[in-house]
Order: sequence, then C-alpha cells, then structure tokens
Amino acid sequence: MYSATCEAPVNMALVKYWGKRNEELILPINDSISMTLDANEMSAKTTVAASESFKQNRMWLNGEVVPFEDNARLMRCLEGVQRLALANGGLKFPLSWKLHIASYNNFPTAAGLASSAAGYACLVYTLARLYEIPMNEQLTTIARQGSGSACRSLHGGFVQWHRGIEDDGSDSIAEQLVTAEHWPNMHMLILVVNDARKKTGSTKGMQSAVETSALIQHRATTIVPQRIKELRTAIQARDFKTFAELTMRDSNQLHAIALDTYPPCIYMNDVSHAIVNFVHDYNESVGEVKAAYTFDAGPNGCLYVLAENVAPLLAAIQVAFPNDAQQSVEYLKGIPVPPIELKKVATNGIAEHVNPKNLLKYIIHTKIGDGPRQLSDEKSLLIDGLPLPK
Repeated sequence: MYSATCEAPVNMALVKYWGKRNEELILPINDSISMTLDANEMSAKTTVAASESFKQNRMWLNGEVVPFEDNARLMRCLEGVQRLALANGGLKFPLSWKLHIASYNNFPTAAGLASSAAGYACLVYTLARLYEIPMNEQLTTIARQGSGSACRSLHGGFVQWHRGIEDDGSDSIAEQLVTAEHWPNMHMLILVVNDARKKTGSTKGMQSAVETSALIQHRATTIVPQRIKELRTAIQARDFKTFAELTMRDSNQLHAIALDTYPPCIYMNDVSHAIVNFVHDYNESVGEVKAAYTFDAGPNGCLYVLAENVAPLLAAIQVAFPNDAQQSVEYLKGIPVPPIELKKVATNGIAEHVNPKNLLKYIIHTKIGDGPRQLSDEKSLLIDGLPLPK
C-alpha cells in the first residue's frame, strides 16, 4: 500500500469570484484575488491510500461515507491528476489500483467559510504527492474543476486566479502574487454568525446570478479589471487603507448582485449588516482605516486587520457584540490575543449602540499563511485503508 497525507489552507477572497462562463470546467467570468489563511487555525487534511487489495474506490468526509464514482467533480480531479502522472512517467504502482480517501475539515462545511476550496485543494495536492507529481500550475487547473476557488488554496500569500480566455480552461490558472512573508502582519478575525449549511449554495447562486442579474456582467467586464490592478498595487505597497476600501467595496458589490439575482439570494443577515456598520463606526472612531470586512456567500464576517491592531479591534468587538462566553477558549479560537485595556477612542460611538448579547457564535483569530504541505505518515487519517475512529 502507498499513501500520502497533506494539509491545505482556506483562502478568503478580496476581489470575489462570482459567476461561471463554463459550468462543467468551472471557468469564471472574472479574475479574483484572495489571501491564503494560516492552516494552523483552519485547514483541510486528507489521506489518500492506494492498494492492490482495495476492491473499490471509497471516500470519507469528516468520518461519513460520501459518493465516489458518482461525484463528477471528484472524478475530474482524480482523472486530471492521473493524466499528469502518466505524462510524468515513472509510476511506482499501477493506476488501476483502487483508492481510499479520508478528508477532514477542522471548521464548518458549506457555511460560507471556503470549506470546499480547502477540501479540493487538499485532495489534488495529496493525489499529486501520492503520484509524485511536482507542484505546477496545471494542478491549479485541476483543483479548479473540483471547486473554483480551490485553485487559489494551492498557493500561499496573496493569489490571483486568472479567468483565462481559452475554451478548454488551460489558461485559467492561479498565480501567487506575493508570499506570506511579504505582508506577515496581515491578520484576520472571523466573526462566526452562523456555522450551519447555507440555504442557497454558491454554485446555484452563481448560476442564477449569471442568468438573471443585470449588474453582473458590468461588474465582470468593467469594475473587476480595474479593481484587480488597484488591489495588486496596494498589496505590493502594503497600503492597508487602499487595500481595505477595495476589499469592502467588492464585498458590498457581491452581495448587491446576490440581491439583484431573481429570485434574490440573501446570504447576509441582520447581524452581518451590524458587523458592516460596526467596522465603519470603528474606523471613524479611531480616525483611520484599521479594519476591513469581507463576506463570502454566507453571513460570517471576515475582518482584515494588521497584527498590531488586533487587540484593540477585538476589544471593541466585545463591546459592540457582547457574549456571555467571550472569555472562553471555545469562543475566542485561534491565535491568542493579549487582553487590552479599553481606550475611550476605541469604543467612542460604539458602546452607545451595543447589540443584544450572543449574536456571534464564536471568533477565530488567524493570519496570512502558506500553501499546502505534506504531513508525516503518523498524521494519516487511515489505518489499513479505513478511517480512524472518531
């Protein structure tokens, strides 16, 4: 038996991918830019094993059996990697051997926190390690066919996914713009409002938007190209103010298009909008832009913030969104944040508008991170081809 175990990170988009020009190949109608998050806080972990003794292909996700041959996206990824393996030559075991795959997400699935991106990136990267394929841009085109934004999770730092123009998708690849070391103090606070499976999935929401929104093509052809240029410049210059404004404007536009879809797709809720108002009030209260929000297809707010500003921002969040469990390790997850004495400037204009208690389920503190990595054999999720007990 041969096996490989790898871990892949989540990425969070700044300029959003929303809408496809080819549903089967998952080709986007516009470019997008994302930041890869540290895998220590949020990641997918996958083990793939191949054996002559396996009778059939099998897969488990978070300990539950999931379809294999009937999963078109999974099969496209597997067949894509196997084609690369044949082209690469020197196979150490026959491609006819069946596979057992176990995958685990350490964060909610299908809740608008990019679980599918991390999952398919991890699957493709682990298959590549199993078949001894070096990391290359072709792997991003394969991961894209599992979940579009998965191609971005194959790189660390800031990443641009190019829409491409070829019908076969060969030029729709993900490119690393800068490594995590370029802007190492870029952090994120994820305010989890609801970690349940969202009502309208991203795939359906995008398809409906392309078919019915009058705004989406204008965004794709006119707004996004200029925004991409400006954001790339801001990232290179580590210009947080411009970075923040572009990020928030793009998030707002995504959800405007979701509302312009018919019938509308509503991903944000009242708490999401309260987070938006809080961020603008906070920036105004401190006299400069120190936080930026973005929302993917879900209600959870992701706040970009520099490391030196995390503690005062978190203190203000705890004033605006009080929670009975806010001192608990189950509420404040991820990178530890040292306590800070509340300064008047941090809560000016915020404390007067305190929201009801317990609107946030929990908060994850993370930062910019690197791409996927292979783990030691001791980290395998399989024993003799079967998933580890829960």
